[in-house]
Amino acid sequence: MELLMDFYLPIAEMSANVFIFLGMGAAVGFLSGMFGVGGGFLMTPLLIFSGIPAAVAVGTEAAQIVASSVSGAVAQYRRNNVDIKMGIVLLTGGIIGSMIGVQVVKILRQIGQFELFVSLSYVTFLGIIGMLMMIEALNTIRKARGGKHVSARRPGQHSWIHGLPFKMRFHRSKLYISAIPPLLIGAFVGFLGAIMGVGGGFVMVPAMIYLLRVPTNVVVGTSLFQIVFVTAATTIMHATQNHTVDIVLAMLLMIGGVVGAQFGAVAGEKLKGEQLRALLAGLILLVCLRIAYGLVVTPSELYSIGGVLGGH
Repeated sequence: MELLMDFYLPIAEMSANVFIFLGMGAAVGFLSGMFGVGGGFLMTPLLIFSGIPAAVAVGTEAAQIVASSVSGAVAQYRRNNVDIKMGIVLLTGGIIGSMIGVQVVKILRQIGQFELFVSLSYVTFLGIIGMLMMIEALNTIRKARGGKHVSARRPGQHSWIHGLPFKMRFHRSKLYISAIPPLLIGAFVGFLGAIMGVGGGFVMVPAMIYLLRVPTNVVVGTSLFQIVFVTAATTIMHATQNHTVDIVLAMLLMIGGVVGAQFGAVAGEKLKGEQLRALLAGLILLVCLRIAYGLVVTPSELYSIGGVLGGH
């Protein structure tokens, strides 16, 4: 029975219980389908907390995000919730950003500062984004309860984005805006994905809603569409250049992720947009606090070679 439950992870160089990682994959896949996020912001810290070296967690999680996001993206596409044209623009920027990010990971690993950099990046980005999303979602819910009509995009409402050149028409999103902002958002998300092992949905979803004014129902599917292709490219680059993708671990996470995403897509339809945003913001802040605690608390062992030997 022990042999059935324990697997050896060749790249992480450690033995692991099958059901723990299957369960983690299913939980994160559920969130992926529900919120339109790759789930990496939750899974990468979980993997690191469970003893997987940071570089392996980042590279392997990119592979798992592909599987859970494909499943979620297909479910959203069937509901006609994907703006393909917007997705392609985001994707172009994402590929460029991820190429830069993979090189940054290589340099940080060489100087031995990668784990600290990952933790600080998580605390910074998750803290800022979680707070902003929570404030906005709670304000929207309060206004809605007061009987006021709330819309993420008011008719005739223009921002500085509308003044930029290279305008394109995005029919599914009902937008006529410059291609530059989605290109830059895509590049930033691709860069974050490569260095943090995230799909980047926690940045892209708010950016698409509040900066580009994309309708909430289209945001989730389009976000997943971009995440699938960018994380696939990132996985290949991590595997070939940094050798940090553990296929055995990725397969366990993928199996759980694909199952979880189908249930998540169904659950997401039962909640209003502002409720989804409030729940996602709360989750982001919880992960942020856990990582921040790990940075300030004194470790039980001040000197460890766990990062080198994969926890042994």
